[in-house]
Amino acid sequence: MERAVVQVTLFGLLLVLASTLPNKDNWNIYSFHINSTVTSRYATTVVTSRVANRMDDSKEIEFQVRIPKNAFISKFRMFIDGQWYDGVVKGKEKAQQQYTEAVSRGQSAGLVSSVGRTLEEFKTSVTVAAHKKVTFELTYEELLKRKLGKYELQIHARPMQPVKDFKVDVYINEKAGINFIEVKGGLSTKALANAITRTHADKQAWVYFYPTEDQQKTCDGCGEQGMNGDLVIVYDVNRDTSIGDIKTSAGYFVHHFAPSSLSRIPKNVVFVIDQSGSMRGKKMQQTRIALIHILNDLAEDDHFGLITFDSNIFHWKQELVQASKENLESAKTFALNIIERGATDINAAVLEGARMLNAHPREGSASIVILLTDGDPTSGETNLERIQSNVRRDIADKFPLYCLGFGYDVNFEFLEKMSLQNNGVARRIYEDSDADLQLKGFYEEVATPLLTDVTMIYNGGTNLTQTNFSQYYNGSEIVVAGQITDNDIETFTPQVVAISRDRRVTYSNTNATVEYTGTDFDSHVQRVWAYITVKQLLEKELLFSGPEKENVKKEALELSLKYSFVTPLTSMVVTKPLGEKTDVLHKPKEGGPTQARPSHVGHQPSLTQNTMAIRGYGGSFTPQMFFPAQPIPALTPQHIPARRRSQGVSSGGLSGAFLKNPPTNSYQFVSIVASPVPLSHRFLLKTENLSLPLCFDVTGDVRLKLLHHRNRELSVNGELDTVTNGGFRRIVIHFKTDLYVEVDTNVITVREGQTLTRHTGQDLITAGSLTVIRRNKEIDVAAGDTRMVIYIHEKDGVEFLWPVLRQQPLDNNVTGIIALKPAVYEEVQQTPSTKLKIKDQEIDVTRSNAFDYSIVSPPTLDCWLMSAASVLQRRLDDFIVTQL
Repeated sequence: MERAVVQVTLFGLLLVLASTLPNKDNWNIYSFHINSTVTSRYATTVVTSRVANRMDDSKEIEFQVRIPKNAFISKFRMFIDGQWYDGVVKGKEKAQQQYTEAVSRGQSAGLVSSVGRTLEEFKTSVTVAAHKKVTFELTYEELLKRKLGKYELQIHARPMQPVKDFKVDVYINEKAGINFIEVKGGLSTKALANAITRTHADKQAWVYFYPTEDQQKTCDGCGEQGMNGDLVIVYDVNRDTSIGDIKTSAGYFVHHFAPSSLSRIPKNVVFVIDQSGSMRGKKMQQTRIALIHILNDLAEDDHFGLITFDSNIFHWKQELVQASKENLESAKTFALNIIERGATDINAAVLEGARMLNAHPREGSASIVILLTDGDPTSGETNLERIQSNVRRDIADKFPLYCLGFGYDVNFEFLEKMSLQNNGVARRIYEDSDADLQLKGFYEEVATPLLTDVTMIYNGGTNLTQTNFSQYYNGSEIVVAGQITDNDIETFTPQVVAISRDRRVTYSNTNATVEYTGTDFDSHVQRVWAYITVKQLLEKELLFSGPEKENVKKEALELSLKYSFVTPLTSMVVTKPLGEKTDVLHKPKEGGPTQARPSHVGHQPSLTQNTMAIRGYGGSFTPQMFFPAQPIPALTPQHIPARRRSQGVSSGGLSGAFLKNPPTNSYQFVSIVASPVPLSHRFLLKTENLSLPLCFDVTGDVRLKLLHHRNRELSVNGELDTVTNGGFRRIVIHFKTDLYVEVDTNVITVREGQTLTRHTGQDLITAGSLTVIRRNKEIDVAAGDTRMVIYIHEKDGVEFLWPVLRQQPLDNNVTGIIALKPAVYEEVQQTPSTKLKIKDQEIDVTRSNAFDYSIVSPPTLDCWLMSAASVLQRRLDDFIVTQL
């Protein structure tokens, strides 16, 4: 059968900007989910958009995702009319052949794929019949890079219309233990801050972002087209002075090395600054500002040099000098008086910087050259290969060269290759209002060397990624992966040798650090190895030529195909429904010209299948819950009062088997892990810091006030089961004066006025301004500025409900078990018994534990057990209601 091909180029990082671009009068994005799982710094993110054509005729539906440059796309598929259309990664040449056949039929179009500083864009479309739906699903993978002492997982959401079922779920699992976790970005401020729930339990953390439809219109950067902004999860793991964190599985290993408590090494640094005419104006103004900041940050035992260049070289001083107060003031004066003029002699400037360092050997120090330029060499030696050869000869692997390319006119590939040849990296500085901060930020990454000449040794290891590193900087991390020879973990012995100041140090505490992760981790460790290997092979391809270049290219291609990575060497071919158009997305190289917006060139006239290829081009990618004892009888109209005002439950602090840590509330329900007491339900009240949560037990078959929001006329009550360590049998929601919703594990019953409906499927339920969405094992309820998720958990074959407040109301008068504020206490005594101080009251406590049912897969948390009255600072009776 004849095939037409749609080719789309893409790459990725752990920042995701996902968007579906509809005409809101034609399309309805009824669900938009971003789910990211981070395991040992390796993140897998899935973006799922569900769109309905609500028109009476067929419409073209677009799906657009912007992906960080450091990530690899590994999966894309569409679900239409009961069928999945899956993508297959192929070598670029094979996909190109299919694409060429489509072009010959006049069916190709180009799409823009470079967006802003860090994003690359994937876009496709499909025709959807009247009143039909389509699901788009994109998966990408990325190894998070540690910078300045933290990892960042960035998610940029832009659905282009408010979405009723919008959510971001992030799960982080770090065996080394999570030291801290924060949520930043434009989507974490002001009104949207209350839509974020954060839970941290030692080695695991969860972040949930569940804004209501109204909130998506009113936040900063939001409007009638919905949200447009970043959500950034920032965290780090626990560190020690040992060899680091090593995971092994199925014959592979990954080693994260970032020792702490090391003394800084004094540095020798030469700044080589382009002052040619093209730097005139704002570029030079920002460069001056950045230089002043950087000079201020130099330590007194650092030595430095400063030269500028156009077609000539200008020295502040001919040799390196100590960063004394007097010298720094003189250098600042020199920096403020740099004049832009002339051509660009990069060769002479970098060689002079290398000469200055070579002439200034200093034992126990670390040397670096930092070049800042905005253009191509136009004076002196202008042959790029000869310049690179000269620089490599003079540096001779003695110190790294870091190249900063200012703007888009610079030949970034030239700078990147020259940096890689000399153990450094290249970074683009974008022409923007914060260019000075970009310059300063880069310098901070390399400002504090801790180790030099780092060699990673793995006896019993093979197929290793890079193992030699010129320097290790404070706040960074060295990551090495490889295979274990014959999968013999007993003979696998890692060791790290490096120089710390003027002494040799060795790390080899293998018994305490090598951990076998088991079968669940098998694919993960292997994919991390493949990811790093492909990245480094692509860098080598840039450096090599001739047979060496072809060999590394072949190896990178084979790994890309094996692990379904979309890289510069592969394309993803996606079969589309019959009669579809074909698209082509070309990924421009770093700094290349932006392509024009595409226009679709034609329809496929015959009943053939069309395919779309995603192609990679050059550049880097990158209370205890109850368990029902018997089925709950169906609700009938006579069971429902015609009008009932429910009593609300607090949404923040307290909730049975549910553990929550949002900015304003953090209460959770939890099942007892220790020997259970009959008819006992355990609740958790979390803290905002890393101290243990508080917990207490509620005994008996009681009904609890979960949430009471008077201004919204919203109240939620729940009935506990009569089974120990269970949850809620049913939860009842009252909204306004005539809306009643009852939830159990099987049915959602809605009474609106005199109309009664029962729902068992997963369709969207809208009753007035209340929205209820049932997914597989969770029920999402939104009303105004409040959003709650009810999980359906199972224990010993019995299901129960578990309520979690995901969107804290802005009203401070909201009350109820799940709306309590985070606990604040002081530990005032440890022996002979532990006492906590809460609001000037000292309370005897016992250390216990509980399950956190606010999480899909509940972890076990330690907690301080005390009476309910002590935790609540009021009588438990205040949270008990006589009827639902």
